[in-house]
Formats: sequence, C-alpha cells, structure tokens
Amino acid sequence: MENKASKKKNKKHPWRRFWAAVLIIFFFWRYNNYYLKINETSSTSPKISEPVRFAILSDLHAHDGSISNDRILAKLEQINPDAVFILGDMYSRNSDIDEQNIAIKLMKNIAEEHPTYFVSGDHDTSESYKSALSDSGVHVMCYTEETLELKGSRFRIMGIDNVYYTSTFDLNNAFTHDESCYNILLAHIPNYEKFAAFGADLTLCADTHGGMARLPFVGALYDTFSGNIFPTLRNIKVYDKGWFEYDGGAMFITSGIGDSPCPVRLFNLPEIVSLEILPE
Repeated sequence: MENKASKKKNKKHPWRRFWAAVLIIFFFWRYNNYYLKINETSSTSPKISEPVRFAILSDLHAHDGSISNDRILAKLEQINPDAVFILGDMYSRNSDIDEQNIAIKLMKNIAEEHPTYFVSGDHDTSESYKSALSDSGVHVMCYTEETLELKGSRFRIMGIDNVYYTSTFDLNNAFTHDESCYNILLAHIPNYEKFAAFGADLTLCADTHGGMARLPFVGALYDTFSGNIFPTLRNIKVYDKGWFEYDGGAMFITSGIGDSPCPVRLFNLPEIVSLEILPE
C-alpha cells in the first residue's frame, strides 16, 4: 500500500514542476517587458555652470496593455527634471483614436509640469495629433529650434522628424552651431554618421528599442538596421542603445518604454532616462 501511494505521489511531481516553471517564465517575461526603470546617466560640458537634469522618454506605442501613464508620471516625479525630451513613436501606426489619446494625455500632463520638447517618429505622424500636442503646451520640433535657459546655462534645442535619410542628408543645411549655447539635437531614428558630421554637443535618439532582446556582455541578439544576428560578436558596429561619442560631442540612444511589435524584451527593461549635464 505504501508503495502504491508513493508512486501516485511521484506522478504528481512532474506537473508541479511544469507549472512552477511556467510561473517562473511568466514572471521573468513580465518583469523584462513591464517593469519600468529609471536609467540614470550623466555627461559633462564646459558650457554648463550648474548641474541640469533632463528626462528622456520614447517609444511608448500606447495601447490598453502598455505601461500606464500614471506609472510614467510617477517616475518623472522621482526624476524631477528641469525639462523633458520625448523622442517619438508614442503610439503605433495602426493605433485607434483612443490609443492616440493615451499618448496625448500623457504628454499634456508632462507639459503642465515641465518644459517638454517632442519629435515624432515613424509611427506617430498624424498632423491632428501634433496639433493637439502643440495646443497642450508641448514644443513640437519639426526642423525647428528653440533656446532654453536653465540654471544660468543656455541650451539650444533642435529637432528633426525624419523617417528616412538620403545619401545627401546634411544637418548643416538646416541648422548652425551656436557656441554660446549647449546644442542638443533631438531625432527619433539614429544616424550616427550624419549626426557625428553635424557635431551637436548632444544628440538624443530612440527607435531601436535597445535591440529588444539582449544578452549580458553580448548586446543585441539581432540588429534591424544591418539584418545581422549577434552583430557585436561579428564585429559589426551597432548603434542601438547607450552612449556613442564623436568629435565634439556624443549621441545617446534610449531603449524606450514600449513593446512594439510584441513584448519580447530580454535583459533590456523599459526605461525613462534621467540625464544630468554637469559642469566640466
């Protein structure tokens, strides 16, 4: 009798292990795709007299199941930025009006508390959407520039809305450097070669989602721009996340918040960036 009871008990164990594994995988997936972190980083410049803090967010791809506006606003309150830069794709190309309104409401709430500068991506291109943002106090930057004074330093904010770049693309045809200011370029899609040639003090980009799935010490599993698997292991230069220096400045790429086209983030948490510019 004892033998039979023991056998029955052992038969149940594989199912317990199976469901335990399913739960572990589910929570690991949930954490990787929906835990919103603050990514703190910094840079220095002789043009800055006092530390200034910016918040950077992008690629929300708003939908009913996306990270909520309340959670994003709570993180921004923690950062307490002097200004906010939003780098596009806050809704997706196939989003309905309710999903677009999630993005509009978020940016309206942000603009009520902080100077807010926005460039559109390759998804959120609706003119009525951009008009709604402008009406809400958001500075919509479409080949425009503005000067912002913060804590005794002057910042020149330039924004472009390119969804592609021609071989003859040259930012020097659109903007000139103002050496009395700290020059910041906002662009959704990174183009390191062209942005380095322009040489703003700081270029901020998004779009890549950090490569979505990454491995520690290896980087992105797949590079959408070159179409290569494990690009860093093949010595292919990839501009997908973090800092990339050039002569006179640097480009920073955020991996953003959203889960488009599907939630497959791995070791690449959704993020809002807290960027502090410090005196050199």
